[in-house]
Amino acid sequence: MLELLLALPFVLALLVAILRNVPRAATAWLAASAPLLGLAILAWYTPAVMSGEIPQVTHAWIPQAGLLFDLRLDGLAWMFAGLVLGIGVLIVMYARYYLSSSDCAPRFFAYLLLFMGAMLGMVLAGNLLLLVVFWELTSVSSFLLIGYWTHRKDAREGARMALTITGAGGLALLGGVLLLGKIAGSFQLDVVLASGDAIRAHPLYAPMLGLVLLGIFTKSAQFPLHFWLPHAMAAPTPVSAYLHSATMVKAGVFLLARLHPALAGSDLFFYTVSGIGAATLLVGAWNAIFQHDLKGLLAYSTISHLGLITLLFGLSTPMAVVAGVFHILNHAVFKASLFMAAGIIDHEAGTRDMRRLGGLRRLMPFTSALAIIASLAMAGVPLLNGFLSKEMFFAEALEIRGHDAMRLGVSIAAFLAGIFGVAYSLRFVHDTFFGAPPDLGREIHEPPRWMKIPVEILVVACLAVGVVPALTIAPVLETSARGVLGPALPEYSLAVWHGFNLPLLMSIGSMVLGVTLYFGLRRLFDIHAVIRRSLGRRVFRGNVQALLRLAWRFTYAIANGNLQRYLLLTVLAALVLAAAPLADGALLAGAGAGQPMPVLGWVVWAVLAAAAIATVALHRQRLLALVVIGAVGLAVSLVFVFLSAPDLALTQLLVEMVTIALMLLALNYLPQESPKGRSRLRRVRDLAIAGAAGIGVTGLVYATITRPSQTIAGELLARSLPEAYGSNVVNVILVDFRGFDTLGEIAVFGIAGLVVHALLRRSRLTPTEVIPGGPALLPMPANLSQLLFPLALAVSVYLFLRGHNQPGGGFIAGLVLAIPLLLQYVIQGSQYVEQRLGFDYVRCIGIGLLAAVGTGVAAMLFDLPFLSSGHADPVLPLFGPLPLASALGFDIGVYLVVFGGAMLILSMMGTVKPRRKAPPAATGDAAPRGTPA
Repeated sequence: MLELLLALPFVLALLVAILRNVPRAATAWLAASAPLLGLAILAWYTPAVMSGEIPQVTHAWIPQAGLLFDLRLDGLAWMFAGLVLGIGVLIVMYARYYLSSSDCAPRFFAYLLLFMGAMLGMVLAGNLLLLVVFWELTSVSSFLLIGYWTHRKDAREGARMALTITGAGGLALLGGVLLLGKIAGSFQLDVVLASGDAIRAHPLYAPMLGLVLLGIFTKSAQFPLHFWLPHAMAAPTPVSAYLHSATMVKAGVFLLARLHPALAGSDLFFYTVSGIGAATLLVGAWNAIFQHDLKGLLAYSTISHLGLITLLFGLSTPMAVVAGVFHILNHAVFKASLFMAAGIIDHEAGTRDMRRLGGLRRLMPFTSALAIIASLAMAGVPLLNGFLSKEMFFAEALEIRGHDAMRLGVSIAAFLAGIFGVAYSLRFVHDTFFGAPPDLGREIHEPPRWMKIPVEILVVACLAVGVVPALTIAPVLETSARGVLGPALPEYSLAVWHGFNLPLLMSIGSMVLGVTLYFGLRRLFDIHAVIRRSLGRRVFRGNVQALLRLAWRFTYAIANGNLQRYLLLTVLAALVLAAAPLADGALLAGAGAGQPMPVLGWVVWAVLAAAAIATVALHRQRLLALVVIGAVGLAVSLVFVFLSAPDLALTQLLVEMVTIALMLLALNYLPQESPKGRSRLRRVRDLAIAGAAGIGVTGLVYATITRPSQTIAGELLARSLPEAYGSNVVNVILVDFRGFDTLGEIAVFGIAGLVVHALLRRSRLTPTEVIPGGPALLPMPANLSQLLFPLALAVSVYLFLRGHNQPGGGFIAGLVLAIPLLLQYVIQGSQYVEQRLGFDYVRCIGIGLLAAVGTGVAAMLFDLPFLSSGHADPVLPLFGPLPLASALGFDIGVYLVVFGGAMLILSMMGTVKPRRKAPPAATGDAAPRGTPA
């Protein structure tokens, strides 16, 4: 069931993205079904979790690397999953009415569900590496949500800033998790949480803690990396409400709570986490007072409350942890309602600028009442949920033991934060709902009824928790706090009244001084005239611009369009990297100890060397050089024949035919001869580098084929027929033993074809034109080229079907089929071929990849590893038994991708419009430079 709980958002995101033409209301209901069904599953687990059980499921993923697909539902994960799903339902309902008719609802809800699934995966992960995977997915999906309004520059900038900061933190977290797993000896969360003493005593504890905390602080917007969060307000308000209440920014404090038993308990943790939390608490609260945008004020208040939660976890006492968990719950409720109220105001008034608002309690009385109650909860007013966790915070600040200076500093910071919190909450209420009604040139009224329901539910929760906490939130808090503290959970009381004590006096004092501060600031100067620039944003943009300037300089210094320079740098880098392991001469030590090469082998090698030298000597005469380089390819094919590798020989020969044809097409757009004028010194340099590279490669090849070595060839030969049901070991290696490698290779091949298609499609000729100069390149009767296709098709199918037991296979068969079509493109033009045969090469690539992946997934349906082999021997009438291997389906995918990719590249090359400069005025009979071959 945990797998279903996690899969629901991803499956529904796919459905919502596919069903783009359904009505908006149906799309919203479809999106809401994911969190609703998830809540039902969570409710089914609730009795077990509250009784102390930890439901868990584990599946092998990459066990050799310690990565298991392990899902674990303890009290903390149960609480966060409830927040993610519960508030997610309300956000979907709210977004249904918030989005305008011009907004793409399916895309929005698909992104939202993707983000919901990433958060669920993170809180349910029972393996630290799996947690990091979902952690990064939250960064990517939040980038899509923040930048949803792609037409807005601030949305694009905010999304880029959020992804950069949280993505960099994610890399740091990955490094910290790797160190943590090394220290604990496992990446399993149960093992890590039980190894706290060993982790804190390890020499790598300090660097590991720094990396993990860097990931946490970037995600939860802690000072000084908090500046990205206010700029994320360019997202639609439903996104802001979801990110600030239950998801994105809560991911950091969730991980702080999750790893608390393993990381907390040292002075380094205490001072670092508490200090950063206190700084964030004050910086966020002070800046919130001077924000003019409703969402900007709420964003800085979120930063402040995240600092409060971080500070509580940094204190590390059991009651501080309980208070931190409690404030996570309270903040999620009142902050979601406040953001949605701000969105309603923006939706109806057309602005969120408090300098233009005021008096909305007369125009929107019901919404105003809801927003005022939620604001008072944020300020910590009694009989609301925020008051209870704020009092617990004050009490824990006063109870710090053994650090007198720290106790004084944290107590002052807590009291100041309480004052600032009241001040910015009062500004939100006063400047928006009181005073003279605004003149915005539009009628302002209450929103649709269903748009207010999510806010009403959350505000009622604020009141219920504040009035009767023992009956409402106490069981949830106990269960979730036990998920962090385990048996160390302390006794505590959630009563509204604890008598007159110092925390209560601090609460009363902060409220009185907060009101005084706000109205005092208004009397001293015009708050509306204060403009606070984001220093973090300026630093970030300056760094980005400096990085771009550096990248441009580097690019122009290296990639200046000189192909010879690119080749020179590539060969030099290869020489250095290849020569480094050979410094001790160990690789060449055993060379020559194998069987001597017969005379025929040396003859083939001589032909190969002569052809290569002739290619270099004739490189300026490009057409002649192309003919000679074909001899090089033929000689390589003969080498494979000599070494008893018919599959490789056939593949090399077919690749040579295709590439020669491709280069013939390319020659059509190049001058007949290479330019001259290179200096003698440069030619000597190039000769020396090329000679060194050639000698090095020759030495490596000779050492490899002549040294006696124990390889896995014998094992592959022994296992090929009984396990993979094929006697052609080369093909079995490609589609079975190393099928995953082949899947990656055909994916790259298909992507290369699509990239060439995308680059060249804007330069196509009109449909009535054929390849310029095509018939001159390869004179051949049109009827003969048409006869070649059915013959080649028969040969292609034959080679494909025999490939599992004889030389052949999907790769070879795809190239065989491509060659006659290529000839028809060259002779008769693309229009004739495409109208006659109607091949869609892009779709061919897609179908091939789906076939290859589907073969691998089919094996998983039988509880076998991805791409495992299967075999059957059906008896057919008239034909008898027909041996079939599941690798045939994978080979079909290879066949289609190779054919589609090759033809897509070649067909595009055949229809490119060459960009020729106007030839200079000819003198005499000399042909202008640049005449095509």
